[in-house]
Amino acid sequence: MEKYSWPDPVSQSALPIAKPGYSFIGAAAFTTFVFALLGLVVLALLGLVITFFIVYFFRDPDRVIPTRDGLVVSPADGKVVFAGMVENSTHYEGTCLKLSVFMSVFNVHVNRMPCGGEVKKIVYNPGKFFNANLDKASKENEQNAIYLETEDGRNICTVQIAGLIARRIICGVQKGDAVNRGQRFGMICFGSRL
Repeated sequence: MEKYSWPDPVSQSALPIAKPGYSFIGAAAFTTFVFALLGLVVLALLGLVITFFIVYFFRDPDRVIPTRDGLVVSPADGKVVFAGMVENSTHYEGTCLKLSVFMSVFNVHVNRMPCGGEVKKIVYNPGKFFNANLDKASKENEQNAIYLETEDGRNICTVQIAGLIARRIICGVQKGDAVNRGQRFGMICFGSRL
């Protein structure tokens, strides 16, 4: 897992690209440019398509975050693949509500805090890289769990889970950080589950 200081949304550049994508975009664009200079038209066109896909993957659009008290928002774009009560989950003993969101390579991969509060602990577990759409990914894949305590004392855990292609978890918060609902806190590169 990579530690990362996520930029403050106010200081973000006009280009809505997540900062971790800059090196990927730069490398793809440079390679495309070299292919074009060498007259390798097919490779240059392929490189251009790949570069545009990488720009698309690392997009980081602004979101309108609801301000009503007590709301919990989705920490990720994607498809809800599970919502329900579970008994003794991987991250909590007892009964808790579990919500799993699968992010395909076409979803925005920037992760946001589901609620405001204080980061109480972060637990990183190296693991496997099964397809993030599978249930076993929640238990066996590489993951980073962020435990929050809200101002009214509720406990919330949001877990970043790497996938088959996404093998890089980026987390920009630390224990003791105060966070706000909708605040960017990290991302998972290339296909994942939250």
